[in-house]
Amino acid sequence: MEAYFGRRAFLGGAAAGAGALAIGMAEAQEHEAPQTTSGPALFPYQEQTRARRMRWWQDARFGMFVHWGLYSVIGHQEWVMESEGIPIPQYELLAKHFKPKPGAAREWARLAKRAGQKYMVLTTKHHEGFCLWDTKLTDYNAVQQGPGRDLVREFVEAARAEGLKVGLYYSLMDWHHPDGAACATDPAARERFVAYTHGLIRELLTNYGKIDILWYDVTWPLTPEQWRAEEMNRMVFDLQPDIVVNNRNGLAGDFSTPEHKVAADQRAWETCETMNLGWGYQRTDNEWKNARRIINDLTLCVQQGGNYLLNIGPDAAGDVPRESVEVLDQVGAWLKTNGASIYGAEGKAADAFGNYTNFTKAGNKLYLHVYFWPSKTPAAQWLDFYRPETVIAVGGVRSKVVAARLLKTGQSVQFTQDGVTLRLTGLPDAAPDSPTTVIELECSGPAFVDHHLIRPEWRRYRVGTVA
Repeated sequence: MEAYFGRRAFLGGAAAGAGALAIGMAEAQEHEAPQTTSGPALFPYQEQTRARRMRWWQDARFGMFVHWGLYSVIGHQEWVMESEGIPIPQYELLAKHFKPKPGAAREWARLAKRAGQKYMVLTTKHHEGFCLWDTKLTDYNAVQQGPGRDLVREFVEAARAEGLKVGLYYSLMDWHHPDGAACATDPAARERFVAYTHGLIRELLTNYGKIDILWYDVTWPLTPEQWRAEEMNRMVFDLQPDIVVNNRNGLAGDFSTPEHKVAADQRAWETCETMNLGWGYQRTDNEWKNARRIINDLTLCVQQGGNYLLNIGPDAAGDVPRESVEVLDQVGAWLKTNGASIYGAEGKAADAFGNYTNFTKAGNKLYLHVYFWPSKTPAAQWLDFYRPETVIAVGGVRSKVVAARLLKTGQSVQFTQDGVTLRLTGLPDAAPDSPTTVIELECSGPAFVDHHLIRPEWRRYRVGTVA
């Protein structure tokens, strides 16, 4: 995975080192998963129906990823089976001891609803090969092992009960199946394993009613041709004509999936990210991102035209770590006030960042996200530019502003504007909202911000002594 460090690096605060560690872990573990556009062009059906199928997804902007499986019993993250080299017969014993409490999925769905997330994606089978549903193709599944019930059905019903869209994650790579590695070189093993894979996907898309997202992952050890990926996707759309499919089975799919980074693609895309350093439950990982970091990453995704899929890693019982719950509740409270700046917002509101601001837009409304409140600069005693305090200034607003107000309070904000800068003045010393304050700017037309554009427009003066 390509490391990404941008103007948002500061958002990690004290976790900057942790962020580097997270990227390193991702690089080691997830490099087999294509994250930007890959594979041949979309099927004609996908091209013809894409706008309709994707409309809800592009409006939703914010989803919940759930990584949950046998690895949750150990508590060393989701790659533990391979990263620690656990013998398969030993790892299989976890299946009988994985006994989650009833109602866990309902708690996740209620949390997602409170957090303002509009869809959920569950790992139905991660790389470990254990199936969370009532499959007829293997006894290595939740119904015939410790849980004794269909955990995918519980998830689907829980999400629907909260009015959320339903996504199912499926890992093509399988460390447990006897043909999962041999298929690379043995044609008979490949035939068996690919048929098994297609059969599992068929079950998932047949047994639970309407499914909104299929989220593939990791194509190792086969090529798209060997996976019969085109046939796979044709089956998917035959079973679920309205589904949205990602790009991790070797085909382009409907959207790209940058991981641990905000990296806009030329088409629909979704950043997937963790709340600490790992996807699956890690008992001793306390590198939690705070609400400001989560909100500003979400805003950055929206500003660039993408979605944000934020992960939780429940423990073996299905309980979500307290730190995740607290942060998601804070994010949800913020979205109740500021949701107009996120849901349905359009991308490409800006081609440059402010020193303490970001931007989203919807129609003729530009939303100014202020994450560091700029009050009490000592420069105000010399510079009229910063008076009357507090002043928020934005260079390069390419539309006439006709009104401004704080989303938190509805209070009008005074402003002046010329060809170079927009100045919002007379604001309070303390930030009106936390962790980020949003100011809604009503413009005379579609708005765009790029402070680089003002370079030739500044009025220039003589070179010499300061007056």
